[in-house]
Amino acid sequence: MANHKSALKRIRSDKAKTLRNKYQHKTTRNAIRVLRATTDKAEAEKMLPNISSLLDKLAKKNVIHKKKAANLKSGLAHFVAGL
Repeated sequence: MANHKSALKRIRSDKAKTLRNKYQHKTTRNAIRVLRATTDKAEAEKMLPNISSLLDKLAKKNVIHKKKAANLKSGLAHFVAGL
């Protein structure tokens, strides 16, 4: 267990950050799932920039690796182009 006030505060703030990161990551994964399930090209093209933005934000905050974000964006762009 932590012995300093600052360490206790760090534990509390880490819990809040972890919760926020989990929420944002899950939201992005659900958005990707919805995009991959769609068959309408116009709808998919409208959703792609928003999902790319979410992935960039996750990579910027180190929730996911920047190369994973790039690979996901590339794959989604390829999927949308193939519709």
